[in-house]
Amino acid sequence: MAEYDFDVLIIGAGPGGYVAAIRAAQLGLNVACVESRATLGGTCLNVGCIPSKAMLHASEYFDAAANGAMADMGIETTPKLNLEKMHGQRRDAVDGLTKGIEFLFKKNKVTWLKGMGTLKDAHTVEVDGKAHTAKEVVIATGSSVTPLPGVEIDNEKGVVVDSTGALELPKVPKNMIVIGGGVIGLELGSVWRRLGANVTVVEYLDELLPGMDMDIRKEAAKIFKKQGMEMKLATKVTGVSVRGKTATVTVEPAAGGDEEVLKADCVLVSIGRKPNTEGLGLENIGLETNDRGQIEVDGQFRTSVEGVRAIGDVVPGPMLAHKAEDEGIAVAEWIAGQVGIVNHDLIPGVVYTWPEIAGVGLTEEQAKERGAVKVGKFPMMANSRAKTNHEPDGFVKVIAEAESDRVLGVWCIASVAGTMIAQATQAMEFGALSEDIAYTCHAHPTHSEAIKEAAMAVQGKPIHM
Repeated sequence: MAEYDFDVLIIGAGPGGYVAAIRAAQLGLNVACVESRATLGGTCLNVGCIPSKAMLHASEYFDAAANGAMADMGIETTPKLNLEKMHGQRRDAVDGLTKGIEFLFKKNKVTWLKGMGTLKDAHTVEVDGKAHTAKEVVIATGSSVTPLPGVEIDNEKGVVVDSTGALELPKVPKNMIVIGGGVIGLELGSVWRRLGANVTVVEYLDELLPGMDMDIRKEAAKIFKKQGMEMKLATKVTGVSVRGKTATVTVEPAAGGDEEVLKADCVLVSIGRKPNTEGLGLENIGLETNDRGQIEVDGQFRTSVEGVRAIGDVVPGPMLAHKAEDEGIAVAEWIAGQVGIVNHDLIPGVVYTWPEIAGVGLTEEQAKERGAVKVGKFPMMANSRAKTNHEPDGFVKVIAEAESDRVLGVWCIASVAGTMIAQATQAMEFGALSEDIAYTCHAHPTHSEAIKEAAMAVQGKPIHM
């Protein structure tokens, strides 16, 4: 019987990898986790989810003070932006959380192998020249920014940047162009718009936020325009050039037409992310990726190579930290001989703009492809808590199967939509009918009452509209 250095060796310490490592250790396995960054947590904690939310939150306060929202509530002030201090609180948040994971590794006796990991065979991973063996190897290397062909990213100069560079800008741009109308572009564009930049979003598709419900996509565009962001939808970028501190972006209608020239002192390229599979040595074990660069897995996250599993952004499905975390727990449980469970049909998505945008399950368009549906909508302007908080924008939408009344999807735009969507996800996990939500008592006054009202609207009986 072969002897291995570890029971499980995980390549990557992002949300999927570090969670898998901790859970596997909790289950009594001898675990190692390979990570080349100086800190644990991957893209999410270091340059993604966490730092962007720190900047979003801080910029919301500044915007409320600078643009009259606080004055409307009797709080009169003239704010002064200290951008370096704002960056400092972001860095503090990242530092605290990454150190927290390092503490959890030590607490659970997870071995951190520092360096780049390369597969030599199905049970051997080389890290900085030293070979380590494991009975099971889990690939959890995450994803990175998708490049725009012909466009050079230079985060140090700060003129043409990716999402990492957009978090570190030393001053507020006068004009910012965001290439891509997805989650990351809209979040970071919102940060700099609030802090004073003129922001133009260029999106190839005719609506923002691909994959979300069409009512949500249209309403989001209206809200962002009202906030002062210029939207150029159905527009193709044909070139980006830099001269000194100025970027020139040429665009034209996606369907063809006259070219337009835009100028800015900062361009954020945010057109998506790609799986990190290069340099892993997949060719050494005969493991191929699909046409999207992803590693195909079965229900237990096993690849086509025995002893090698994969989770998170490198496998099919939404590239979301919480999806990776759930898969990290599940893969550890499968390896330990238990049953790991992830319901990939119910992975909520959230956009942390103001207001927040969230959804889970099917869009109305997807649901109608399966059969007849009933839809209930309720506007946040009719919600008492949103009204008293001066947060009138948005709505909640509940989509239910016409015959059974089973909830198929819930979509919302509200200041706390990211928190509200958890209720909907849990209800759908247990097969809730819209009637179940409608007749569940919700505390008053809360934003979540809008979910109850939208569920009541499915049956045509909302109370407050």
